[in-house]
Amino acid sequence: MTIERAAGRISVTALTVLSGLHVAWGLGSTWPLPDRETYSDVVVGRPNPPGPAACFAVAGALGTAALLVAGRPRRRPALSRVGAAGVAGVLSLRGAAGLAGRTDLLAPGSVSPRFRRLDRLAYSPLCLALATSTVIATARREG
Repeated sequence: MTIERAAGRISVTALTVLSGLHVAWGLGSTWPLPDRETYSDVVVGRPNPPGPAACFAVAGALGTAALLVAGRPRRRPALSRVGAAGVAGVLSLRGAAGLAGRTDLLAPGSVSPRFRRLDRLAYSPLCLALATSTVIATARREG
């Protein structure tokens, strides 16, 4: 297996799992956290959790990102290349903002100390790793 293919599988799998997690949250789950209050603090960084519509919108964006990174639509390779580049750009921006402690510029209200600590330690590095694997996965796609 080539590095491009492995990177693609990693990105597509991670984006799909994250999409599913957002669907679960939209349906009212707080998994893997014990309750709504902890979920809001750890995942969102503010006292009030997002509503179902916001969770489903993020789930849709992540699912679409997974399809673009996977090279879909196959009949429109230019669209999938541009879309995958957009995915890498958005993930890079999110990762950089989090590492700088400024996720609140992208998601207003995401300011709790616990969220910011986890954002710098886990969420932002994950975004940057996914951006990197997306770039690797799509770098040699032919148009």
